[in-house]
Amino acid sequence: MIQRDYIKISLTMGLVFIAIGGWFLHMRIHPVSVDRVNYIPYISGLLSVFIIPFLFILKRTVHYAYLLNGMTVIIGTIMMTHYSISNFSGKITFSTLVLNTTLADILILWAKFVFGKSLFDLYRTNDLNAKYKGKFFRYPNMGFWWIHLFAMSVVYVLGNILIK
Repeated sequence: MIQRDYIKISLTMGLVFIAIGGWFLHMRIHPVSVDRVNYIPYISGLLSVFIIPFLFILKRTVHYAYLLNGMTVIIGTIMMTHYSISNFSGKITFSTLVLNTTLADILILWAKFVFGKSLFDLYRTNDLNAKYKGKFFRYPNMGFWWIHLFAMSVVYVLGNILIK
């Protein structure tokens, strides 16, 4: 086995393990039987554990895996941020923001994104010393994800404000 294949397998397994951990954590904290909105992390977890790693294994579906992985991370970030804001109590201090919110969960979720991005980049390039090409805000560069995080957050906030 060549080094590149070993790295791909290691990154894929890391993606699977972090997805399983997050999925089990969400099933414990937000059981599906309690509220319909809990289906979102449940379905995202199913995608993250079973579908996305499989799509990363096949070279022709790597783009779909990268997009699905990124979108589940963005949706999870938005939903967990909303959960923290709506359930926050007490004074706003650095300690309460770090320890009494879903910040740690969001950081773990973005680690899942980094695993997926690393896998995607490994598939895309033959020369690991090559420079990134293209515009920053175009797919597949990071600006693409920042724009989507911002735009989807705005849509989510407007939806919560207007549909009450």
